[in-house]
Amino acid sequence: MQTLSEKEQEGFAPIAPDFVIELRSPTDRLTVLREKMLDYVQTGVRLALLIDPSTRQLAIYRPQKAVETLVDAETVSCEPELPGFILNVGEIWANRQER
Repeated sequence: MQTLSEKEQEGFAPIAPDFVIELRSPTDRLTVLREKMLDYVQTGVRLALLIDPSTRQLAIYRPQKAVETLVDAETVSCEPELPGFILNVGEIWANRQER
């Protein structure tokens, strides 16, 4: 933040977070979300997860690596980008079934 101008610090900073999650809603187009995830990684995001409750799939995006897709996973490790963080996606699947 210290390298940003005062104007950049007051508004939308041109920086990328280390980690993002996108949760697909029923109205989201999958092709658009996939492009968005690739854009995230190209702009500096180190780990991006695309969760699709309708298919129970989770896509893992990392710079300079092939997209990894998990089906019906209960958890996903976010290491090494987030040491010790494990996302419990099983709760998302369970909440989807309750509807």
